[in-house]
Order: sequence, then C-alpha cells, then structure tokens
Amino acid sequence: FWCGGNEIKPPADILHALKDSLIPQLDGTRYFFNYSNDDSMSFHSGDGPYTIQKPEYFWEHHSFPFNSEIGSVGIGDLASLERFIPKENLHLPETTGLDGMKKMDSLWKYHKYISYENAIDAYGKPKDINDFCRKAQLVNYMQYKSLMEGFSAHSWSWYTGFIIWKTSNPWTALVGEMYDHYLDPNACLYGTKKGGEGFHIMYCPLDSTIMIINNTDTVVPNFGFVIKAYDISGKETILGVMRAESSPNKVMKVLSIRNELKEILQQSLQHADFLRLQVLNTKQECIADNFYWLPDTAGAYLRLNKMPAASLKINITKLSKGKYKVILANEKNKPVAFFNRLSVTDKKTKKRLLPVFYSDNYVSICPGEEKQIILEFTEDPIHASQICIEGWNVTRKYINLP
Repeated sequence: FWCGGNEIKPPADILHALKDSLIPQLDGTRYFFNYSNDDSMSFHSGDGPYTIQKPEYFWEHHSFPFNSEIGSVGIGDLASLERFIPKENLHLPETTGLDGMKKMDSLWKYHKYISYENAIDAYGKPKDINDFCRKAQLVNYMQYKSLMEGFSAHSWSWYTGFIIWKTSNPWTALVGEMYDHYLDPNACLYGTKKGGEGFHIMYCPLDSTIMIINNTDTVVPNFGFVIKAYDISGKETILGVMRAESSPNKVMKVLSIRNELKEILQQSLQHADFLRLQVLNTKQECIADNFYWLPDTAGAYLRLNKMPAASLKINITKLSKGKYKVILANEKNKPVAFFNRLSVTDKKTKKRLLPVFYSDNYVSICPGEEKQIILEFTEDPIHASQICIEGWNVTRKYINLP
C-alpha cells in the first residue's frame, strides 16, 4: 500500500493530488492511506510498544488489528559501539544509586539508548561492557523473533499485519536498530528474519504448543517435523516425530489436538536447555527449522554460563568475486555450538569490513548438524580479508578466504 505521511496527514493540496491523479496514474494496484495511523488503516487503534518486553508478551497480549509501528531495544556489540562511543564512556550504560534508582550515562542518553531493564541480568549480571553487549545480542535475537512469531501466531484472528519501527538510524543513535550507522548488523536483524520466514515452524512459550505458519501461496504437502531437546552437554532427546500438510496463508497448531504429547513436551522441556524443530520433506530434506534456548522456572538462563566448550569445522568456498559459501559443522556427541557470529575482517587489523550481507548469522549448530551461510561483500584489492567466527562457547577463530 501507499501511505501519505508518518503519523500526520499531508497538506490538503498534496493529499488531493496524490489521491486524485498521482497514485491512480502511477500505480493503481495498491490501496492509499492518508497517514500511518489513520483509522482506516488501524481500525481506531494505535501503535507501540517500543521498549523491552518478555518474549511471552507478544504471544499473549492482544495488540491492535494493524499495528502501524512496533519496536524494541537494539544495540550492536562492542565492535559496533567502539566506532562512535568514546573510550571513557564504554562502560555499562546504567548504574544503580543509593536510592535504588537507575541512572543512565549522559552520553548513552544522548545517543537515545533504550534500557534493557532486567532482561540481560537473566543471563547473569554483566561483568563489563563487552559482556553486556554479548548478552544483549541474545536478548535482541529472542526479542524480535518472539515479536514476529507472536504476531504471526494470531494472523487473521487478531491481526492483519504490523510494521516494525525501525531497522536503523540516520545517525549513531541506539534506538531499536537492526544494523548500526556503519551498516554492521546485530542479532535483531536475524531474529526478525528467522521469525518472519514464509514457511515457519515455531514454539509457543505459553503452553508448549508447536505451530506451523504458511505465509506463502503454496500448499506444503506431506511433510514431517521432528522435535528434539538438548541439554548443555549436548545430550539429545527426541520428543516427537509427526507428519502433516499445510495450506497456504494459514496458521496450524500441530500439537493442539494431541494433548498427551503436549503434556510430555511440557514436562520434558522443564529439564532441557535447548529446543530444536525441523520440518522435512519426503526426500528428508530440511525445509524449515528453528532453535530456542529455554529459561528455568525462574525465567533465567544462567545454565548457559556452564556450557562446555564446542568447536566447529569450517569450510569456505568461493562462489564468485566477493561471494562465498561458509559451512559450519558440529560433530556428533558434542555440545551445541551456541550463538555463533560470522564477520569478514581485515587480515592485518582484524577490524570488520562493512558492509557485508549474510544470508544468516548468530546461528547455533546442534551435534551432528551443519549450517550453510552465504555472504557477499566488495573485496578490497589491496587488503586481504579473513572470516572471523566466534560464539558463546566457541573460541574466536580467523580463517583465510580462498
């Protein structure tokens, strides 16, 4: 659709020209709304929130039928912040005073930082700014994936659509960005991408229901899906293997009519740290997958800090100039290689090269599995490049490009 303005109606002469001549002449295929939260778009509703929420919020809170703006937190990692925040301000953004009130660093406040509140503490109190940014990426990923999935789960019953505000900032601000001013992506982007897949399998944290959403225009016939759980050591438990079919433009609760399995699933997940979902076609090829890290009964993820070290086998193939395929493989009977980020770096300085476009990032590789990522960037003929891989329990490593 076309929209005349953001939160405000354009002047009458411009609005008349748009509706009477410009839009009909240039594109008569799309509907025109006067402005972004016009009643005709949002059905007398509104927008927001724009702050950190618990993942369950997006599943249980009934928002507006068409939410024209919704967003959340979003900062980059330390490499991103170092580009514009002075060294003396590279510390935890908030401190707690004697009165128990939190006080924000003035420079962070200037850059429009939105508080993560207690979300990062669920992974353990951050030791320093690097630890804070590292844990913030876990929150980023889960926050935006939950937003996408929670809204999608109620497609056509509660919602007709929504728009995320926003992807980035026109300056070095820290307001809900998926990539920074220098085009360095953070985990918000990939959580959004995963949660917004056209054909998607997902887990509802409210009642442990497994759901499949088909936002494509194609029937997906006779597929199987596999539900697995892992603990931090990598021990695997298969919780269910089933078959189903999905119609176009439909949300399907695949476990809603199998209460006995849902109860087993809920009980099993109380003792699991990770949940792995896979959809397989008749050739046993994976056509959709998802991965969750699960909280304890107190809503914390502290067990992640006790994960054994993991290692990945990395294979890089050059597809064309500036385009590479990276395969990350984990061995069987090993721990999950958790939350790994790829970067392209300068071989001498180890600084990230920007921009680079990744088909996926911040990926977790279960035992015996592999993940393929395609990356593209403009190669510098003077400076050689490397691939940097680092994860939650994977030591940073640099590999030369072929």
